[in-house]
Amino acid sequence: MAKPFTPKVVTANALLEGDVIYQTATGWTRDLAQAEVLTDEADADLRMIDASQQTGLVVGVYLADVDASAAPKPVHFREAFRAKGPSNYAHGKQEAL
Repeated sequence: MAKPFTPKVVTANALLEGDVIYQTATGWTRDLAQAEVLTDEADADLRMIDASQQTGLVVGVYLADVDASAAPKPVHFREAFRAKGPSNYAHGKQEAL
C-alpha cells in the first residue's frame, strides 16, 4: 500500500537577496500563503526540477511539507523558522551599532 503524499511547496533562497521564496503557478513569492500547494508527487518532483534549473534566480531548491487544510503553513520547525524571514545577521542586514 502506498504511503499518502503530504502536500508540499517548492521553496528556495533568492540568489541575490538570500530571502526565502516559494514557487507560485506563475513565478515566486516571499509569502507562503500565496505559494502553490502541490498534492501530486510526480507534479511536485517536476516542479522542483524546473525550479532547480533557474540558476540565475534561486539556490537551494527543495520540497517542503505544508499543512494545506487552509492557507499553507509549515509542518516542520525548520520551515516555520525560514518562513519568518532571513536572519538579519546571516544576511548582513543588521544595523550598525
